[in-house]
Amino acid sequence: MTQYDYDLFIVGAGSGGVRAANMAAAQGVRVAIAEERNLGGTCVNLGCVPKKLLVYASQFKDEFEAAAGFGWTVGKSSFNWSRLIANKNEEVERLHAVYRNRLQKSGAIIITGRAKLLDAHTVAVDAIQYRAERILIATGGWPFVPDILGKQHIVTSNEMFFLDQLPKRIIIVGGGYIGVEFASIFHGLGVHTTLCHRGDKLLDGFDDDIRDFLAEEMTRKGISILFNIDIESIESAADDGFSVQLIDGSNMTTDLVMYATGRKPNSTGLGLEALGVDLDDKGAIKVNSDYQTNVPSIYALGDVTDRVNLTPVAIAEGAALVKALYINQSQPVDYDNIPTAVFCQPNIASVGLTETQAREQYPDIDIYQTRFTPIKNTLSGLDEKTLMKMIVVRSSDRVIGIHMVGADAPEIIQGMAIAIRAGATKAVFDSTIGIHPTAAEEFVTLRETNSKL
Repeated sequence: MTQYDYDLFIVGAGSGGVRAANMAAAQGVRVAIAEERNLGGTCVNLGCVPKKLLVYASQFKDEFEAAAGFGWTVGKSSFNWSRLIANKNEEVERLHAVYRNRLQKSGAIIITGRAKLLDAHTVAVDAIQYRAERILIATGGWPFVPDILGKQHIVTSNEMFFLDQLPKRIIIVGGGYIGVEFASIFHGLGVHTTLCHRGDKLLDGFDDDIRDFLAEEMTRKGISILFNIDIESIESAADDGFSVQLIDGSNMTTDLVMYATGRKPNSTGLGLEALGVDLDDKGAIKVNSDYQTNVPSIYALGDVTDRVNLTPVAIAEGAALVKALYINQSQPVDYDNIPTAVFCQPNIASVGLTETQAREQYPDIDIYQTRFTPIKNTLSGLDEKTLMKMIVVRSSDRVIGIHMVGADAPEIIQGMAIAIRAGATKAVFDSTIGIHPTAAEEFVTLRETNSKL
């Protein structure tokens, strides 16, 4: 009988890999997890956590301005980028320790180094080889930057968390989650911010009304958004900045150019091609509904499969895999009605179908929508508005989509996601008593439709 060093060898200690490792090891499975960088993957080190901390930092400018309307006199304020980054680093280090302690407590073995698969059951980390019954690839994604003249001057979201100093001017390329969030962050910190997007609307995949409303609000705040545009070249300028040539022939100068033009699966250099593991044209690992590749002993989940690239989804996939393999429980991840948020200013959150998707699937759609000034802004002096939208199937009365732009949208939509997954109807929303005065109560007081049949 073939002897293995481990029952499960996991490559990548991000959210999905760590969840799988902890759950499997707790069941007595012999688990090793290899990571060449830091525990926690993108979310802890270069994504969700540090980004949210920067988002909080960027909101204080508006809060200081709003205070006067509520009777507060706020003295002269200043911002220290280095202090923010140092404090952020301290929190990330704390999370590293939390992840390490949990893995060790569960019984998983942590191996530091670059892993490469040698065959269907062998992984090499540096000079040491390990044999495993099963191998799980959970290496996430990595920022993608197109080849343009001056590419060496570009930074990605990875580097933004470690800048030595805050730029006075920044150009951000890309109108997706990352580009929109960083545009809001740096504008909030006082940086002259320009967002360039090759499309005609921000945030592909979101409801069109949400996309249009967000662009209006970001522009109102002072962010310059250039649609249907791209960069042709970047070169150093005399003032230690950069001269940026756009495809329409115009030129801009800036202190920093950040690209947020998507992420690609982090699958290169793992030895997968040599083993015959199927990859798509973007490098994503192809898996079946059980997260199994065409090589039966090799599995993959999370962003490296390039399906639903969200941290909670990777965590759910890790749990589902372990339950199926080691606990004899089949609980597949339900990929319908996954809530999501964009931590821009104002926040966006969404669950369920967009209006376009709904009209493609159902012949009888009612749209309930409201735009209003939040009660806080009646005294704050700020002119930020809120948009809420609900999509209902008229024949069944079922709510199939809820979308929001405004303060606390992610906190509100998380609860709405439960209602949608439970199959709540518009009548259930209508009969629910609201909490007054809140923005959230608007979702249970929507009465007039603006259906476009």
